[in-house]
Formats: sequence, structure tokens, C-alpha cells
Amino acid sequence: MKYVSTRGEAPVLAFDDVLLAGLAEDGGLYVPQDWPQFSTDELSSMAGMSYAKIAYRVIRPFVGGTIADSDLEKMVEETYAGFGHVAVAPLKQIGSNDWLMELFQGPTLAFKDFALQLVGRMFAHVLAARGERVTIVGATSGDTGSAAIEACRDRENIDIFILFPEGRVSPVQQRQMTTVDSANVHAIAVAGTFDDCQDLVKGMFNDTQFRKAQNLSAVNSINWARVMAQIVYYVVAAVRLGAPSRPVSFAVPTGNFGNVFAGWAAWKCGLPIDRLVVGTNSNDILFRFFETGEMKMAGVEPTLSPSMDIQVSSNFERLLFDMLDGDGAAVRDWIAAFRKSGAVSVDDARLAGAREKISASRLDDDGTRRVIREIYETTGELLDPHSAIGVDAARQCRGNKEVPMVTLATAHPAKFPDAVKAATGIHPQLPERMSDLFDRNEKFDTLPNDIAAVQDFVRRAVEGHS
Repeated sequence: MKYVSTRGEAPVLAFDDVLLAGLAEDGGLYVPQDWPQFSTDELSSMAGMSYAKIAYRVIRPFVGGTIADSDLEKMVEETYAGFGHVAVAPLKQIGSNDWLMELFQGPTLAFKDFALQLVGRMFAHVLAARGERVTIVGATSGDTGSAAIEACRDRENIDIFILFPEGRVSPVQQRQMTTVDSANVHAIAVAGTFDDCQDLVKGMFNDTQFRKAQNLSAVNSINWARVMAQIVYYVVAAVRLGAPSRPVSFAVPTGNFGNVFAGWAAWKCGLPIDRLVVGTNSNDILFRFFETGEMKMAGVEPTLSPSMDIQVSSNFERLLFDMLDGDGAAVRDWIAAFRKSGAVSVDDARLAGAREKISASRLDDDGTRRVIREIYETTGELLDPHSAIGVDAARQCRGNKEVPMVTLATAHPAKFPDAVKAATGIHPQLPERMSDLFDRNEKFDTLPNDIAAVQDFVRRAVEGHS
């Protein structure tokens, strides 16, 4: 298995090199040169397997032998043994043919754990084999940061720096990042938006001298390993609901497009997915694109669903690469035009091709509260605001009612207690193991939205820890 950059000018790499590189040298994102194919017989054989056994089957071809099968299988088993439900990602029925997949059973109560708990182990394994050390830098709109920190804390060969927008993540999300007392962990509040944090991270990667000097790597969903591990739960949901004998649809609340692109990847690998539905909040750049074919940047508006308060969806570039028939130069020109003018379009034919599989909807804060209340009143389930947007997206773009519709529930409701209580009157409780979260001491630094200041901080911190 080899990987190519979406911008066509970086070296073709094997999986272990892609894992450590994160972002390609030309600024693009890595994607498989060819998609592995899961036959109907292979999918049928997975129906009765555990989550971990399906994960090993799905991930193995993407790794391409760069990690020994026995080591990979052990890492996968260890990863999901630590989750809080025996099914790992349980399915709950909320309608006649409508389902929630609970992706918040991991250590930080968000879907990011499904990938990052495994990716952290992969990093440690590959680095130990090579005798190397890396500096991980990442940006978070809420959940990636805590999941990445939890995956990398106390690892001897990793320093991790997570940038989050000051005052724009929930108190639970912030404290999950800032109360980790590990010498290799650095949480940084940036005076700006998530997009500003993301631009700072990309700027550090694009500074070739700094990147090489610090041996930078990434655990954001720009890292292919993240997307790869997320393909698994699409396969798990589908085979548990009857695939490959019948198709399944998915509704995905998303801001950075990584989670839904994993569904696209699953479909490319042969999973019978009928529709992928993108759910957005008021920061609706993805909804507007799938409606009009124009990607047009706007201001970022704080909402009840802060992990989706994004206007530059990094992983969209991977879909664009497919839409433009794998033409890296065309992708590079498209991204450059978007960065320059803030608006760029695709032609009707290419838009129509994407719409054959992907639909989109949007929901404002009032609608989010309404859906949280309705689902609680009709099913007894408490939803966080992001998952509520996913449920509404499933309703708005339901399609064939004979096809099971799975909404990805991406975060535990206790991560957003104020929004849930305002909608239902119920204050969702954190699990017992996190009940003292607000009694723990915080440790973080606040920096300006200035790349030189952030780079200087990273440089000094790494030197102090070496």
C-alpha cells in the first residue's frame, strides 16, 4: 500500500512514513494510491466479529506490512479493550429504521478516541523501532485535543502541543486538555478561532526548516492514520445492520470533514453505503457547497456545537482530489484560489458526481435545542448538540426509508451540560472516573495568534524536555 499527496508534488510514501509525516511536504494530504476492496464474502464474514477483530481486518491492508500483523493485532485489541462498553460502539434504535451509534465510549468521551487511542500506540511503536522522537502539533475545536493528549501523554518519544481557540471550547473540553499533569503535554490557548489555530499548525508544517528541526508530526485528521481508523466503525455499523445484503446510510455531524470522509473511504473500499449526510451548524460552509458548488468562506459564529465552528474544512481536500479525478495540480490551484479570494467553485458535473452519494443540511442553535428536547421526550436518550445536528440531518435527508439510517453520536452529553440542561432540564453527569474534573488543577499557556510566538514556545519547550 502506497500513499500519494492530494497536491501531487510530494514523495509517494508507505504507511509508516505517512503516519509520522502527517502533512505532505507539498502541503497536501495523503490518500491511498489505490483503495483496497472488501468483497461481499469478507464483509459477510465480519458480521459476528467483535469490534477489535473487524478493526484489524479493515486496517491491515492500509498498513501494508509496515507494522507486523502480530503487533498490529495486539495494538488493536489493547485499544478497544479500554473502552467503556462491551460493544465498543453500541447501536441504539431511535426510530423504525433509525439508529444512533455511540462513539463516545472512549477515555475522553468523544469519537476522536476511536482513532487516536490506536494512532498513539502506532506512533510509539514505529518511533521505538526507529529510535526517533517527534514533536506533535495539532489544532482542536474541542475534542481532538483531549483525545490526542490522552493518547500521547507520558510517551517517552513524543512531545505534544495542542492549540485551542481561547474561550471557544466547552469547559469540559478545556479541562480535559488542561488538567493533564504530564511533562510531554502542552495545551495552548490561542487568541482567535479554530481556523486561526489550524492555520498556525499548517504554517509550522510549511516552514521546512522548523519542521525538520523539530521533527514535526500531526495527529489531526490531516493525518491519514486518523481517517483510516475511523473507517472501521462504518463497517461495524453496516455489517451489524445487514450489509452487504443491504445498503446502509449515515448522518455525520462534521466541521473539518474528516469523520464523513472516512465514510466516503469505506464506500470506496466496497461498503454498500446508500447515502452520506453532512450535518452542519450555522457555520455552514459545507452545506452551502453541496447546495451550490461554491466554497465560500464566512466569519465563524460561536454556537452550541463548538467542535463544528469551522469555515476551512481541511479534509475536504481529500474529497476534492477525488472530484478532480486525482489531479494534484488542479487541487493545488483550487486551494490556492480559495486561500486568495475566499471563494471558489466546482463545475456542475463534478458537483453532481459528489451529490450522488453526499447530501447536507444545517441547523441553528434553536433547532439544536429543539432536537435535543424531542429525542429525550420520545426516546429517553440525551444527545449532545453535535449529535443532535446529526439526527436532524438524518431526518432532513432521509431518502429511502427501507435503508437503515445511522447517526454518528460523536460526543457524550456531559461534555456540553449547559446546552443539554437548557433543552431538557436534565443535567447530564460525567462518568464516575471523571467526576473530579473540575477539582483538578489546570495547566496551560495563552499565546497570541502569531506563528513566530508559537514556534518559539514549541522550540523552547522541546529543548527543555530533551
